[in-house]
Amino acid sequence: MNYRKTNQGYKQKLFQEYLEIIKDLIEDEAILEMDNYRQHGQVSTLVHSIYVSYSAFKIAKKLKLDYVSVARAGLLHDFYLYDWRKVKYEGSTHRKMHPKIALEKSKAKFTINQKEEDIILKHMFPVVLRTIPKYKESLLVSLVDKYCAIMEVLSPKKKYKLRSFHLKIQRQQALLFQ
Repeated sequence: MNYRKTNQGYKQKLFQEYLEIIKDLIEDEAILEMDNYRQHGQVSTLVHSIYVSYSAFKIAKKLKLDYVSVARAGLLHDFYLYDWRKVKYEGSTHRKMHPKIALEKSKAKFTINQKEEDIILKHMFPVVLRTIPKYKESLLVSLVDKYCAIMEVLSPKKKYKLRSFHLKIQRQQALLFQ
């Protein structure tokens, strides 16, 4: 769908389109469980993933990229379901291991295309240099992820807005998914 920015309902239509794309993911109990784990600062993994997903979705639409894969993989990029501060990996780190875990969990629960797989697996670029993105969409999500992480840690006002956005999605879920 293509909406004109001059349309008063543009943001609402864009948001509704986004919700339709992630509908099967966001109504899944395992995805909602991400809200139980802290990501950056006081932001939950679910809120962080929604922030990354929706931000990257809007940019991908503007750039005429595969915004569906961006929205879906953006939501799944940190789908690992554990407290990363407590889990230790022998010979590795969370930043290297969690994309693989997120991809395994995503593939076990959902249908994932090749681009979504690359986005999830390579989202730690350039922090993990061996994970060079294959697609523009993968690079986009990776960069948006870093931006969102910085904003979550440094901007107290953004944390409030993120929480509000999460609550808006919960309200929309109640209406859309009945």
